Amino acid sequence: ETRQCRGLECRLPPRLRARALGRFCAGDGCAAAPEEESAPPVHVADRAAQFLADFPDFGHPAPELGGASLGVQLTCDIKPENEVPSEDALILHLQLLKGQEKLVDALRAQQVIIRDLQQKLADQQEALLSQQRQILEQQRRMYEQMDAVKSQYGLLSDTFKQVSFQGLQDELQSYFESHLAGLQSQARSHLRKSYVIHKMDMDSKVMDAVGEAHLPQPLLGCSSPCGSEEFCDFQRSPPQCEKCTLCPPGFFLISQCSPTADRMCQDRDECLELPNICGERVKCLNTPGFRCLGVSDREALLGFCGHEYFYNQELQECQACSDCDGEPIAAPCTAASDSVCGQLSESLLSQSWSGNVAGPSARTSGTHIFSGVQLYVRGKERSSLLSNEAGRVTFLQHGLVWLDHNFAVKHSCRNFLQVGMRLNGSQAEESQDLSGIRIEQPDGKYFQGISVSMGVEVEPNQTLTLLLKSPNQHCNQSKDLHIFDVSAPSFSLLWLSHDTGAVAMTAQMSLLAHYQTSYRPTFSLTSVSDPYMVSLTHDGRAVRFTESGVVKFVLQQALYSMGHTCVREGFSLIAYTSQNGTGREVMRAFKTGVNYRDTSITLSGAVTVGGRDTLSFEITSPAQCNIRYFGDSTGISMLSLIWIPSAVSSSLTATVSRTGLPSGAVRNKPLLFQQVSPDTPQVHLARPGQPGSQKNFIFQEKGTANVALNLKLIHSCNIIKLTLHQAGGRQAAPVAQQVSGSKPEGSEWASVGLRASLPVQNGTALYVTLDCIRGRVNHISQEGGTNVSILWVAL
Repeated sequence: ETRQCRGLECRLPPRLRARALGRFCAGDGCAAAPEEESAPPVHVADRAAQFLADFPDFGHPAPELGGASLGVQLTCDIKPENEVPSEDALILHLQLLKGQEKLVDALRAQQVIIRDLQQKLADQQEALLSQQRQILEQQRRMYEQMDAVKSQYGLLSDTFKQVSFQGLQDELQSYFESHLAGLQSQARSHLRKSYVIHKMDMDSKVMDAVGEAHLPQPLLGCSSPCGSEEFCDFQRSPPQCEKCTLCPPGFFLISQCSPTADRMCQDRDECLELPNICGERVKCLNTPGFRCLGVSDREALLGFCGHEYFYNQELQECQACSDCDGEPIAAPCTAASDSVCGQLSESLLSQSWSGNVAGPSARTSGTHIFSGVQLYVRGKERSSLLSNEAGRVTFLQHGLVWLDHNFAVKHSCRNFLQVGMRLNGSQAEESQDLSGIRIEQPDGKYFQGISVSMGVEVEPNQTLTLLLKSPNQHCNQSKDLHIFDVSAPSFSLLWLSHDTGAVAMTAQMSLLAHYQTSYRPTFSLTSVSDPYMVSLTHDGRAVRFTESGVVKFVLQQALYSMGHTCVREGFSLIAYTSQNGTGREVMRAFKTGVNYRDTSITLSGAVTVGGRDTLSFEITSPAQCNIRYFGDSTGISMLSLIWIPSAVSSSLTATVSRTGLPSGAVRNKPLLFQQVSPDTPQVHLARPGQPGSQKNFIFQEKGTANVALNLKLIHSCNIIKLTLHQAGGRQAAPVAQQVSGSKPEGSEWASVGLRASLPVQNGTALYVTLDCIRGRVNHISQEGGTNVSILWVAL
């Protein structure tokens, strides 16, 4: 504090400091203070007090005079814009200004560099545009040359069309014989190039041969005489004998095969010869056969192609039926298939094959289950139907195949395990996942048994592989994975010849998120070998059959459920057949429920259907159980079936008997059944008074059989085994076996089932035994989940 300033005012420049005010006074007696002597600065409050003291009449007397305390307070509000920055702020401001100048200089330098790069880029773009112009110019010249070549070829073709083929052949023959006899056959070979099946361009070597005919050349020929239906091919070096070309259906003969020239054929233009072959309003397109544009596959398969033609579904065109060229016709031409030439087939209509399945080793299973590991199939018998190498099955014949795999495993993998089937083609990239079943993560350590099935049409060299995989990496670290080694074959197949007239169909479930107690799946067709005989209904909820027969089917549905009632009551999968709007239940399978788990429910069986009958399905679940149905391309949600004509097949269905069923400590006790369907001439249940009454299913005709068994029961067994035995003609032997473990905690019921195919003779008997290890069998359900179906096919 000085005389000139006080407090913070001393830090301000003199021009900004407050001016000192003189002493305020009023009245005539107030003497003026000298100008050079200014009163020191005082606070506003002091000035206000002084002001009020000088004016006692203002409101109250001054305090020093004994008056009351002041009731007025004055304050000063200094606005922010009047504040003056400190010295540090000024220094910081100068530093910011210098930094801005440096930044501006750096940006200017960067702008110069960017302008240089933009200029270089523009130069490069201009060079590229110049190169593109040159390329376009070269292309234009090339197209002009191609147009010139096309026009020359057109003139040459018109010239050849105007001249008789026979006259041209005779003229060239006489010309070549007079100049060079060795080039005669070569000229013929080149001339036929304009008339062969593929309508190739004429080889320019013909004209070269004409120009070089005056030059002496050695005589060409095959080293040895060619046989019948062979000719000497002079295009090879050296010339070799080749088989004569056979004119395929839809082509007509131009010239016969000779020792020096191949047979020549010409495509028949059905659209030109038969103008109304496709109708008046449908355009006809000539192909190696012919194609009617806009005609659906269904119309073509109903005989639209006409007499002596069939519809090729792969090429989607009508093709001429093979006439077999004098050979016997094994199978006549139909609206959907060509004639089969050759001797009448004496092969079997059906065959079966079975084998054991070995799981991966402990070292392998702990490493590759996430990506998928192969299960090894090992058959005991050789067969002309297939080969069994490296744990895979390779088919050697055409036909339809029904596959069954019984699998039991104990695991602690997170989420689930998935067992499936994969069909690989002759090429490595041709592979198809056929079927898959999910095995849920258990709450305890016990065995779980499942059966995977599929019907498919196969070709030679296609390979079948069984796979086991997990959806995550957790199972790769799991050491607790144990596959049960059953005492009977766990894999079997039923092969059907095309001569049976059987039809295979596969459909995928059209899935959305469903949370309802009753679910009727809707299907979308994946493949069908004859859409006239087997098709989907208009709403996609059922399969319709045109003629009577036996249907072998399997439905597999993956699901995710939530709720304790799901575990307590479980799920049911039901199959219905309907005729003229009247439906009836034909088969049912039960599946123990899960809570917050992925699992699968499956039903397989054989049922007899009539003409125009339909087959549909329904999945039921408890009222307070939330379920989501879903699927993917691995076959976890699919319907597969094979329809077989009644002339070569029959079926039988039965359920367990209401009396005489095993209970308590059951060890290898046979199950008693009661037949549901009518008797058939091929198979029936042993009647009272016959050996094995209500136990044995007896066959009365030689053939191939497939058995599907579902059992719903209440038990406390640690392990329960279900075994199918064969008796008659030889000592009884197990045909198939399935294993299941303890009943899940909280569940009322459990289920176990098996599926198998086997050859049967007249007098063969089949029966089923139940074995409970360490526990009791309390009750076996007679309805709603317990049934057996048997399919028989003629041999």
